[in-house]
Amino acid sequence: IAARLRAAGLPELPVRCGDGGLGWPEEAPFDRILISAACPRTPEPLLVQLAPGGILAAPVDNPLTGGQVLETITRTEDGLRTDRRGGCVFVPLVGRYGR
Repeated sequence: IAARLRAAGLPELPVRCGDGGLGWPEEAPFDRILISAACPRTPEPLLVQLAPGGILAAPVDNPLTGGQVLETITRTEDGLRTDRRGGCVFVPLVGRYGR
């Protein structure tokens, strides 16, 4: 993957292949985390890796509608605040925290 990024003219970027639901604990904390596949619920390891003031965006299954809702989760001084932004449609997350 790194060679393909260089071939595309992109700068040197850190690359890690693996189960995205586990995050990248060695590089945490993160100011922003974007999950680009629908999950039954936000993976706990990613919440742990979110920096103070950080924001995580994730499409999450909505059992009430059978669809998905885009959630943003912000780590505040008081804990985690979840805001629901509306319906969305993403491919399902695979791996330990997927379906």
